[in-house]
Amino acid sequence: MRILIINGPNLNLLGQRRPEIYGEETFLDTLDKLRQRFGDVDIYYFQSNCEGEIIDRIQEDQIDGIVINPGAYAHYSHAIADAIEGCPLPVVEVHISNIFAREEFRAKTVTGRCANAVIAGCGRNGYALAIEQIIHLLNSDAR
Repeated sequence: MRILIINGPNLNLLGQRRPEIYGEETFLDTLDKLRQRFGDVDIYYFQSNCEGEIIDRIQEDQIDGIVINPGAYAHYSHAIADAIEGCPLPVVEVHISNIFAREEFRAKTVTGRCANAVIAGCGRNGYALAIEQIIHLLNSDAR
């Protein structure tokens, strides 16, 4: 099984930017933990601050499922939403913080309506929960 994690804008700064919200470890630290936890899953990682590059990765078909944290794009990128909606693979959206407990504009996710599930407010564990959900969807064909 091959799962791609896509992180959007500013998530390359995890561990540096707003550690009180997003934590102090880098995403590569999180990725190492995920790969150890899910040893039988090939986990690929992509991060971009560019909307078009994220869309291009969603549209590639060399994987079985996608975990996406679109960052701020979640709140206004109808282009990424369209790419998720057109994706034949299971897609689970993740937000490290509870987007519903923050600024009002963060409470709406235009990309989330196209995903199979949205996980918010579970910290970095949200990525593991998303991988588990994709595995469940692939094994049950409950997409």
